[in-house]
Amino acid sequence: MRKSEVEDGEGGLGGDDPAAMERAFEEMHVPPWKDQITFRAMFTSLVLSIVFNVIVCKLNLSTGVIPSLNVAAGLLGFAAVKAWTVMIEKCGLLKQPFTRQENTVIQTCVVASSGIAFSSGTASYLLAMSPITASQAETGNTPNNVKQLRLGWMIAFVFAVSFVGLFSIMPLRRVMILKYKLTYPSGTATAYLINSFHTPKGAKIAKKQVWVLFKAFVGSFLWAFFQWFFAAADGCGFSSFPTFGLQAYNRRFYFDFSSTYVGVGMICPYMVNISLLIGAIISWGIMWPVIESKKGHWYSADIPGNSLHGIQGYRVFLAIAMILGDGLYQVVYMAALTLSSFMQQLVHRNESEDEREGDSVEDYNESRRTEYFLKDQIPNRVAIGGYIVLALISLFVVPHIFPQLKWYQILVAYVIAPVLAFCNAYGCGLTDWSLASNYGKLAILVFSSWVGLQQGGVLAGLASCGVMMSIVSTASDLMQDFKTGYLTLSSPRSMFVSQVLGTAMGCVLSPLVFWFFYKAYNVGDPEGTFPAPYALMYRGIALLGVEGFSSLPDNCLMLAIGCFVAAVLINVLTVVLRKWESKYRIYRIIPSPMCMAIPFYLGGYFAIDMCVGSLILFVWQMNNKKQASELSPAVASGLICGDSLWGIPAAILALAGVSPPICMKFLGAAANKRVDSILGG
Repeated sequence: MRKSEVEDGEGGLGGDDPAAMERAFEEMHVPPWKDQITFRAMFTSLVLSIVFNVIVCKLNLSTGVIPSLNVAAGLLGFAAVKAWTVMIEKCGLLKQPFTRQENTVIQTCVVASSGIAFSSGTASYLLAMSPITASQAETGNTPNNVKQLRLGWMIAFVFAVSFVGLFSIMPLRRVMILKYKLTYPSGTATAYLINSFHTPKGAKIAKKQVWVLFKAFVGSFLWAFFQWFFAAADGCGFSSFPTFGLQAYNRRFYFDFSSTYVGVGMICPYMVNISLLIGAIISWGIMWPVIESKKGHWYSADIPGNSLHGIQGYRVFLAIAMILGDGLYQVVYMAALTLSSFMQQLVHRNESEDEREGDSVEDYNESRRTEYFLKDQIPNRVAIGGYIVLALISLFVVPHIFPQLKWYQILVAYVIAPVLAFCNAYGCGLTDWSLASNYGKLAILVFSSWVGLQQGGVLAGLASCGVMMSIVSTASDLMQDFKTGYLTLSSPRSMFVSQVLGTAMGCVLSPLVFWFFYKAYNVGDPEGTFPAPYALMYRGIALLGVEGFSSLPDNCLMLAIGCFVAAVLINVLTVVLRKWESKYRIYRIIPSPMCMAIPFYLGGYFAIDMCVGSLILFVWQMNNKKQASELSPAVASGLICGDSLWGIPAAILALAGVSPPICMKFLGAAANKRVDSILGG
């Protein structure tokens, strides 16, 4: 979220008086940290965590594009507990009112839980270890580089690596929140959202949002249910409707009537959706037809279509090159930005202190928030001791699950991780960018090449990705939550405890939900409902680490270098235009290389869905900007929730062997005549 939008959020509540935010809550009692974590809050968090884990898992397994769900978590948490407290209050049994601190605890717990669905790697690095993904890669498909997925070891691994990051940079929370006053845009926006819910005007808008969300949820669920009847086999149903003709459909350009990705498109920025569409046009519209014309010259005509030595190899490795180019640039750029900002803080520290001493009137908001932020501190010895103890447990557990990764290699990761966690959390505070997945990809390259192919370097690299990614991701998430807690007067202890509880929920729910989908569907099949695109990409990165460029098809290296350089140059151009060109703000229409790379593997169908979502939002804003601003996040969340939750009964029906009764399929005229002749004969 842009900083201007965050400031507008506070201005809408507080008016021109900068102290009005906390003045509005001045007469409200702030409960002790233990009373902020209530049974009703934890029960609500558990229910919402199940819902959000299903949503994130489905998005992970289909395209890997996941929007921010913070607004939906805060809104649904408010609606659930508020409805309960109103009902109890009418009966005269309400003992503790619903506070913004309790709302913050729910939101923190739910987002922490659903965050594990991403950082646990069930749809990326863990699935990349499976035989179905290994069979697509062919090279490196040896017993010590393949691991059969089992629910038990997945839960154990996620538990072993997911809590360490919570302790990695906790001693720096006062420095980053109070001293350097980092923005943390998502955490700030979430805090203003929760603060607004607990004012009379905000509560009225929230009720309206909940009602709109409910209607969108029901409509989306029923639409998904209706579509199910026509999808008896692959290629059947509305999801295979050749919207732009059969030739475009064969190039994966069609609208698949997915309300999930229409909703995602309404949440994501316009340029994210346009970047996806541009990437689909460049790859499936131009590059792949040209490369396929070289069949028999660049690669053998006898190679199956899903082999990495055929056209699939170009799709995967060119996408990897663009993702690595974008990721490496972002890491270097963020490191430079962090170092520059850090040095400026040090240079101007004395000057700022002098200015503060000269201030005669201290801002009421800041003083009140600082008071409660410092009230329930977590001792640094707890943070340092927790990190050491959990790291030692991980040193024992992870090599037991993955013998290919030795204890001393994991130790190296845990020595480096706090530095990377600080860089990620600091950069996230400045820009709202979390580069956890980029650090994970770099870990794959380093550790897979360190171990080598014969010793199981593919699995070692993928497992090290989980170790690094979990630490870096949870560290920045925790700091975001501390910022939210600071702005809502929530205790740091309640924030930390709710983050721990949410992480524990996620460590169980995320593998369970994934296992549910894994058993019900053919997960990982590039032509199936859940292709899990990042699984093959992550395995491809590991293969690059252990085999180098020998694993690439002919001329793929040259094209990959071009994609890598293009990703870097696009990012450089964006930064240059943002810094030097301000009149027309052309940098806003520069596409994102990371987003452009995703359709290289999947095609353009989901990008079209998301662009439809953007179009709906654009037209809505043109007609009624205020209403669109207030209600579009609720509509989008309802569309995502309803369509995603239909996956649960659909999976149950699939496990029970119940198939849809109808296959609605679209054929060309010639194919239809052949079918008619066969049926007539």
